[in-house]
Amino acid sequence: MNNNPKTLEYLFQRKIIALEKSSLFDMPVEPKSIEFDYDKVEGMLLGLAIGDSLGNTSESMVPSERKDVYGEIRDYLPNDYAEIEPVGVPSDDTQMAFWTLENLLNQNGFVPENLARVFSANQIFGMGNTVYRFVENMRSGVPWYKCGPQSNASGNGALMRIAPILVPYLKQGGAGLWADTALCAMMTHNDRTSTASCLAFVLMLWELLDKKEDPATTWWVNRFTEISGPLEGEVKLRPRGGENLHDFEGSLTEYCTEYVTKAVDEKKDYESVIASWYSGAYLLETVPAALLILSNFSHDPEEAIVRAVNDTRDNDTIAAIVGAAVGALHGKSALPDRWVNNLTGRTKASDDGKIFELLEKSRREFWR
Repeated sequence: MNNNPKTLEYLFQRKIIALEKSSLFDMPVEPKSIEFDYDKVEGMLLGLAIGDSLGNTSESMVPSERKDVYGEIRDYLPNDYAEIEPVGVPSDDTQMAFWTLENLLNQNGFVPENLARVFSANQIFGMGNTVYRFVENMRSGVPWYKCGPQSNASGNGALMRIAPILVPYLKQGGAGLWADTALCAMMTHNDRTSTASCLAFVLMLWELLDKKEDPATTWWVNRFTEISGPLEGEVKLRPRGGENLHDFEGSLTEYCTEYVTKAVDEKKDYESVIASWYSGAYLLETVPAALLILSNFSHDPEEAIVRAVNDTRDNDTIAAIVGAAVGALHGKSALPDRWVNNLTGRTKASDDGKIFELLEKSRREFWR
């Protein structure tokens, strides 16, 4: 029995979770039809891992600096953790996403406390400050639901790993997906913008898995803000850089509505817009960049991921988010073979091939 909806209600009642209630929590998802192609789920999860691995060797570089050093990155760079071979090596994005999938398999569903223990017991490559504080809290004996720091920064560390949470619902459907998503997100980032973003993204991924053709360019930002707005509520965020540094204070939903919608509706030049934004690790930086890239390039999975890797600062996480979206839309078969074949498949320092084992097992356990 899934007790997560009751747990979430308790956290709402005690005002422990930073999030607004919305009608989303009462909206069940329908099980996927017998004709559903699991290739799209594998595309979603491999797209995440590929984006992370393509980007993490040059993470946080200013795009112009990255271009001067590497040119345009279209393949894995030589990696110090793979004997300088040009292969796909994971960072925290892939690790935490596939540990989530593994935990879903081991527990036959989502058990938040168990996943919190997994996150805090393992070595996380390149973890951010918020996850570091979560780990410290867990190791100090704080209850899992109080370990995720509340912050005004709204980092992207929950959004980058949230995609696998939907996999157990492929056959069963149900409204429990939204409680699972909220608890999984707030575990490490108890932040209303973060949890609202995770809920919006999971819904979008669920819908992308069913789409037979590319959505309209306006769908990406419109769908995101439609879901995130009521959940996020009133928030005062400010950009850390870029041309809108002194012009904006408000929620992520408001930022996307004001700036991303305008860029898409007015068909503004992609290169000039993405270059003018500070596409870093805060959600106010990450989500607009991801939505802009998807609005322009979702029809071409390879180019969408390449643009995220080359044109953004926090490029591994933005490419992981973009990769999950285009992978869900187009499926594994649309991802370049060279990217899939040259992934090490690790979730730890030397468990090569692990993510492929988990993908195969999840197909058997959660589908057919």
